[in-house]
Amino acid sequence: MPSVKTTTQTLRKLKGQRPIVAVTAYDYITAQLADAAEVDFILVGDSLGNTALGYETTVPVTVDTMLHHTQAVARAKPKAFLMTDIPFAVAGHSCDYVLDVCTRMLQEGGAEAVKIEGGQRRAATCATVARAGIPVMGHIGLKPQDVLQLGGYRKFGKARTERQILIDEAKAWEDAGAFALLLEMVEHSVAEEVTAAVSIPTIGIGAGPKVDGQILVISDLLGLNAGKYPGFAKRYANLRETAVAALSDYRDEVRDGKFPE
Repeated sequence: MPSVKTTTQTLRKLKGQRPIVAVTAYDYITAQLADAAEVDFILVGDSLGNTALGYETTVPVTVDTMLHHTQAVARAKPKAFLMTDIPFAVAGHSCDYVLDVCTRMLQEGGAEAVKIEGGQRRAATCATVARAGIPVMGHIGLKPQDVLQLGGYRKFGKARTERQILIDEAKAWEDAGAFALLLEMVEHSVAEEVTAAVSIPTIGIGAGPKVDGQILVISDLLGLNAGKYPGFAKRYANLRETAVAALSDYRDEVRDGKFPE
């Protein structure tokens, strides 16, 4: 693992230098794996609602749930920068409440930054949080916490009006003090335009190669899921198959009296 701790300044300096590498982690073990691989930052994503807790969406994930999992990841003491998601509906509350939740994520959870989904209105909330000294990453494009309003998941930026909205949102987050921006399911050409329009790093997931970095859900890239994988996610291993085979070997040896010897 890297010998020097990654910071917001480290990540900002990487814009235009080399691609930033990020991955989600939800517990002590996945955090250790990610850090051993020397990724630049780890996100405790509210996607844990889908991947670790079995919910159909991220909507049921609460502040206490995010604190619990962030604490577990923080115990791994990663050299990678550690960020956590602010869960569903929180950012729609008063600035004071959002600031309180973000503060808890750092003080109690051990995170070093927070990620907030939303457009220009949420960017205004970011300004309050950033002024308090809490690093914030904005999240535009597909916002999974809005799935109930959207009626499903889709790509953003195909229409000219959406293209301009995304650029305006990106600039609003930058102006509000965000140190980075996540672009999810954004048309590749639009993601490239957004990246050129702001001075802060852009991290893509399903947003093509012309951004400043990439993030994937750890269970997707390791091949741990039983169901369908997002079209943009590349599987670098099939650990589900490996794990099931190992568990089956264990079952057989116990039943056959071969284990323990």
